[in-house]
Amino acid sequence: MPEFILVFAILALALGGYWALVVFPKQRAFQHKQKVVRSLHVGDEIVTYGGIIGKIIDIDVDKGISHLEIADGVRIKLLTAALQQVYDPDELAYNAGLGIRKPRGERTSS
Repeated sequence: MPEFILVFAILALALGGYWALVVFPKQRAFQHKQKVVRSLHVGDEIVTYGGIIGKIIDIDVDKGISHLEIADGVRIKLLTAALQQVYDPDELAYNAGLGIRKPRGERTSS
């Protein structure tokens, strides 16, 4: 009987750890994405998951479809879920700079 309790306790700790390290962060990220998508309005410049930058022309909430203008007279229709974030050139430039690393051995000029 004590072995059963020990196995149950270990299993409960493992499931709790899995939930805390995997499930909970995914739920928070999903809720944050939903909050961002719900805050979008017609006229906002946004970035899609595909990296396309455009201006929202129309949002059909019932169908979950948005219409974007990506160039003068060029409009596309896509799922509202594919809208990632509001376009902020400074933030995107900063994030892009974080991903660029200099090769080993290359020094900056002083």
